[in-house]
Parts: sequence; structure tokens; C-alpha cells
Amino acid sequence: MAPGDPISEPSAPSIVHALEEQIPLSGIEAAKQRAAFKAVDDHFHPSYKYIGIGSGSTVVYVVQAIAAKGRKITDGMIFVPTGDQSKQLIIEAGLPLGSIDALPPVEVSQTKMGGVAALNVGTGLQDLGLKGKRQSLDVAFDGADEIDDELNCIKGGGACLFQEKLVASSAKKFIVVADSRKLQKRLLTKWPTIPIEIAPLSAPTVKRILITLGSSDPKIRQGGSAKAGPVVTDNSMWIIDAPFPPLCLKSDLKGHDNGDGEHGTWEVHNLGRRLKRITGVLEVGLFHGRNGVQVAAAGEEGGGQKPVAAYFGMENGEVEIRTAKEVHGVKSIP
Repeated sequence: MAPGDPISEPSAPSIVHALEEQIPLSGIEAAKQRAAFKAVDDHFHPSYKYIGIGSGSTVVYVVQAIAAKGRKITDGMIFVPTGDQSKQLIIEAGLPLGSIDALPPVEVSQTKMGGVAALNVGTGLQDLGLKGKRQSLDVAFDGADEIDDELNCIKGGGACLFQEKLVASSAKKFIVVADSRKLQKRLLTKWPTIPIEIAPLSAPTVKRILITLGSSDPKIRQGGSAKAGPVVTDNSMWIIDAPFPPLCLKSDLKGHDNGDGEHGTWEVHNLGRRLKRITGVLEVGLFHGRNGVQVAAAGEEGGGQKPVAAYFGMENGEVEIRTAKEVHGVKSIP
């Protein structure tokens, strides 16, 4: 899906109905389906409880693969969407629907409710006293607009990047599914821009700062023929599509170039952090930093922005699997 045409794909119900009719697939769509079924085969386990479902055309086949497992398995699970499109996919497939803000706590300790505490709760000065870690998603599946050699991703072509990152970073395992066109050595090789979700009021300021950081012509994404004016996200925000030169990995940096933009080059992680610090930016469509395995190894809660594995449907009919170096195998281990 191109940045300037964010709602060009079929609506979720028509896609699901087409899948139910088992229309034969070919070319790119067949490649997407093969990658989706392989990813689900490797990383979807009957013991899982909470499953994240991303947005975009490739995730349609992920939902198809999961639904094919049967209601006996899926009825005991909760499926968490990244936006309205994936919410409709979940509903159309007959899967139990949840939400990222409704994940229950792992352990609950309640505050003793004396007179003062009860008064504070009643007046909003204190919450209900439910404390402790929240449940993490067991796995989240999503697509991507581009993926580099280290599994950094660009996402947001469908304008769902904030909720996509929220779901990905809440999952123990984040799995990307895509076709071969999305696999590039460096980000911004074929995909032209970084999607950035912003508060509408901040648009002029954000655009000026992006230009000073090296973005040649950042544009507010328009709705095209489907909607007059800017695209409005599920969070009532706008999207700015910011072009930059191809992004470096740390291994690319030479001499005194730190990849901080000073010499005209940006390293993925540096640019992602810098963009997030701009006032008015809700989220940035660079998925970088740590993956879920690294977060778990550090003893922290939730997951990471980067996938632990990416599945690519290739033109020759095969599925290529790229696995994070922290993961020793692609098979799911509950």
C-alpha cells in the first residue's frame, strides 16, 4: 500500500468473504499466503491465550491460517487488533475479540479501603488499587512496508503505526509476514518515506523540524479520492510521510560519522529516537531497538519493537525466514 493511497485495499469483510470462497491465488498474493501460513505454523501454539493481529493485506492470510486451526483451539484465546481493519478481520473470522487496554494483570494486590482511601477513589485522587504486571501477548503477527538486514522495519503505510507499535511491544514474540518486495538490505531503499503520526495542531512545527533533520520534502498524507483533506488515523491524528536518504546500520558507520545526521547520514536507531522526541509526534513508523527475546532476557515486562522473525513469500514459491540472532530456532516453544 503506497503512503499516498492508504485506503486503496478492499475492506475487511469483502476480503474475508473472498477467502471463504477459496479463490485461487497467484503471484504476490500467493506468496503472502505461503509466508503467513508458515509463520502461523511456526509461532502459533494451542496453549497461547493472547494473540496480536496487525493491519494490512498480508495479515488477512494470517487470520485465515489461524481460523483454519478450528474453533476448538481459537475459542479459548483473545485476539487483539491494531486498528479498525484488523478488528473487522477478527470479527469476520469468528475469533474472540479483545483490546490492548483490556489485558488483565498477572497478579493483583488490592489497597485496603479505609475511609480516606474510599473517599480518594470516589473523588478520582486514587485508582482502585489494582497493582502488578499486566499480561503480555503471547505472540503478535503483522506486516511491514520494508525490513532491513537486522530486522528493523518501516510500518505505517496503512496509517495504523501507533497501535501496531503498541501491540508489537506488548508481545513476547513479534512476527512479521511479508512478500519478497519488502526485504531490503537497508531501510528507505524502495519504500520512500517514514510515516510519522502527529497531532494535527503540530503539523507546521513538525514539518519544519523534519526539514532541518534532513527530510527533503515531508508531506501530510492526503485521503485522495476516498477522502477530501488529510488522512485521519484511528487515534484522530494525522500522518506525515517524511523522506530521508537510506538509513545506515551501526556497522556501516565510518570514522567520525556517528549516524546522528551531522554528516548527512542517519543510523536507524538514532533517527527513530530523534523523531520521537519532536513535540507533537505520537509515534514513528520505525520499528527498531530491541526484540521480545532481548526484553525478556533483561527481566523486563512486555516485548520489543523489532520482530524475532520475519517470513517472506518469495517469487519462486519458497518462504524465506530471517531470524533475529538472539533466537536459536524458529519453532514456537510455549
